[in-house]
Amino acid sequence: MISNNQTRTVKENIQLGALTAFSAGMVNVISVIIFFAFTSNVTGHYAILAQEISHGNWYQALVVFGWIGLFFLGNFTSNLIVINFRKEKAYLAHSIPIVLEILCLLVVGTYIQFYYKETLLETELMVSAMLFAMGIQNGLTATISNSAVKTTHLTGLTTDLGILASLFTKKENRENPHLRNKWKLLLAIMSSYLAGGISAGYIYLNIAYNVFYIVCVFLVIVIGYDFYRLKMRSLLQRKQPYYRKIIKSQAPQLSNH
Repeated sequence: MISNNQTRTVKENIQLGALTAFSAGMVNVISVIIFFAFTSNVTGHYAILAQEISHGNWYQALVVFGWIGLFFLGNFTSNLIVINFRKEKAYLAHSIPIVLEILCLLVVGTYIQFYYKETLLETELMVSAMLFAMGIQNGLTATISNSAVKTTHLTGLTTDLGILASLFTKKENRENPHLRNKWKLLLAIMSSYLAGGISAGYIYLNIAYNVFYIVCVFLVIVIGYDFYRLKMRSLLQRKQPYYRKIIKSQAPQLSNH
């Protein structure tokens, strides 16, 4: 899922979108519950930035500007890693950003559980770390899917769904495989994001701040599953010459029958 952006199938994009959207939904709901701030996108932060500037609240404006900058930096960092290391080791290049995301969430979860005093400065720093993590995730999924998958905000996705729904009022569009596949991808992302948010809310009610560790475990599973899938694909590719040799040796016998 996270290993190749050159020959990605619709199924792989749906898997990538669904899994990463699920984790993004979890992170966003957690941040809303704990910090009363959205961290999976920065659309609302631009509005807050404009409001704080118009009111002359320069410190708050600087904080929000920093949040936007960290989301930008997360996207930048993720893509920088991919484009510089992909040729040497594609899987590693795509795994490092997720590892960075996991580390950010672990730091936030551990700090909140053991040291958090609910001060404004602490909250601002925790939100900063989570926005950076979500920037990393959004940049990674967009890069390796050739911009087909963006999972940390749903404004554009809802817009695309509305456009597709209108296109499907015509029969020729309903029969268009490209449009149908895009519809499936967008629905998978939307459903997974919502499911992740609901799951995070329910888990938080039962285990509180430990929910951060659940998100990290989920991301580790994503990396582990993709590593296993790559190993199986590599094994099959190595075995192909052997199987071809067997088939070629059996061909004369089969033709005689």
